[in-house]
Amino acid sequence: MTACLEEVAADAYPRIVATLIRVTGDWTLAEDCAQEALALAVQRWPGEGEPANPGGWLMTVARNRAIDTLRRASVERRKLAELAALTPDADETPGAGREEEVVDDRLRLVFTCCHPALALESRVALTLRTVCGVPTADIARAFLVTESAMTRRLTRAKTKIADAGIPYRVPSGRALGERLPGVLAVLYLLFTQGYNADGDPAFAEEAIRLARLLRRLMPGQREVPALLALFLLQHSRRDARRDADGGLLTLDRQDRSRWDRQAIAEGLAVLAEAERDSPYGLQARIAACHATAPSVSGTDWAEIARCYDGLAAMRSTPVVELNRAVAHGYAHGPEAGLALLARSRAGGALDAHPLALAAEAELTARSGDHQRAAALFRQAADVAHSEPERRALLDRAAETSG
Repeated sequence: MTACLEEVAADAYPRIVATLIRVTGDWTLAEDCAQEALALAVQRWPGEGEPANPGGWLMTVARNRAIDTLRRASVERRKLAELAALTPDADETPGAGREEEVVDDRLRLVFTCCHPALALESRVALTLRTVCGVPTADIARAFLVTESAMTRRLTRAKTKIADAGIPYRVPSGRALGERLPGVLAVLYLLFTQGYNADGDPAFAEEAIRLARLLRRLMPGQREVPALLALFLLQHSRRDARRDADGGLLTLDRQDRSRWDRQAIAEGLAVLAEAERDSPYGLQARIAACHATAPSVSGTDWAEIARCYDGLAAMRSTPVVELNRAVAHGYAHGPEAGLALLARSRAGGALDAHPLALAAEAELTARSGDHQRAAALFRQAADVAHSEPERRALLDRAAETSG
């Protein structure tokens, strides 16, 4: 597939799928017709040239495939009539009304894929496959399952949507307030899946793309720009997180000249319109402190500690408490951080967790006990979740003991 077609496909595929699902109610038919349209483009465009309106061309081909399939299946005339009126001529540019209708279809699809009746992993996988067009094999690799197992999981999710009569719409009023956090949680998990040490960056980029879409279509929801700002500010460091050998680099060792300044500027601008004291807003403020600091020592750790205090008051998870301890360790001294860390580990949730051990090691090293810090780094490496993390922790152990 050419670079041009890849760019068109990334935008057009989910729009076509969303629209055909709305009209036909058949997820498999919608995906099959969209894929056939892309396959025909791969075959024809190199020789015939790209059409004036590539997205319209693909929509027309997919619509015609759907009409042919429905005719062969002898389904009701209403769906055929809706499909026949769906798309203008492929060489015409859709009007504003038509474009907004297609975008709204995609938003409806996001809310359908993220319905709380589905298991969280199924929501993420279905969003990746249907809304983002990520191949099933890639999703399977991310979830560490076989492609056939992921295919079955996606099929079960679609079947549950059909059997349960889950509505294909964006909720309104009180229902929107209840459902939106679940949608944002799926995007957050999708971003994390791509931002993790061994994750696929393309997943993080898809989360950013969907967050941009939600921000455009839901301008009154201030938690949406908060999430988008968080994504942009975090992802701005993507190119500086590894050394030439692929090893992970901690924040203090990253070359800040490699950070994406355009993404940082966009993230700060988006943050200005967000709900700053919400959970995502507080995390975005923390990311902004890191993104705008000249160095780790020049970071506003007191502000970061205050943000983590606010997060802990809203949702006191083990990860929040762990990061809060680290922030207080930098803002108020390593002893303060170690005291908070000991308190957060008292419940046992972080016992023998590599992140907790690494945090304790860093704070211990800053307190001056380098031998104990090195031992903690090695202990963290023994239970690390990925090879890059393990190597980075062993390197820190060697440096600290030296």
